Amino acid sequence: MKIAVAGDHAGFALKEEVKALLTSLEHEVVDFGAHNEEACDLPDYIYPASLAVAEGKVDRGIFIDGVGYGSAMIANKIYGVYAAVCQDPFCAELARSHSDTNVLCIGGKIIGSAIALEIVKVWMTTEHLGDVEKYKRRVDKVVKISEKHLKPLSDL
Repeated sequence: MKIAVAGDHAGFALKEEVKALLTSLEHEVVDFGAHNEEACDLPDYIYPASLAVAEGKVDRGIFIDGVGYGSAMIANKIYGVYAAVCQDPFCAELARSHSDTNVLCIGGKIIGSAIALEIVKVWMTTEHLGDVEKYKRRVDKVVKISEKHLKPLSDL
């Protein structure tokens, strides 16, 4: 799979560990930055990475900032992006299996690298339970909300 990674200075160190893990699992990684620990503005990196997910240039995204919520807030403004903040493997599994998220957001100041890497492994290997009617129905409702309130990139 082709995975966009992005974050800010607070997520830089963990992003580098996640990149190494993804590469070891034979995924292609596209790094949108930040590229060091100097203070920076999160939207400068999360917005283009989110666009890459929405446009299908990458299969999924993993975004890492201080607590994860800033990345999710930005990413979820983009039509076709469904981002979840996960702070443990159980939430990562449900974010994929129940909600079919295509972006994982992690807080580099909140969790340590060992649990973060386990979250990434679980999220990357869990499939959506789209063949289970209740999960398909729920995700379809979220997509309809998005279609009602967000513009497809092709309409911009």
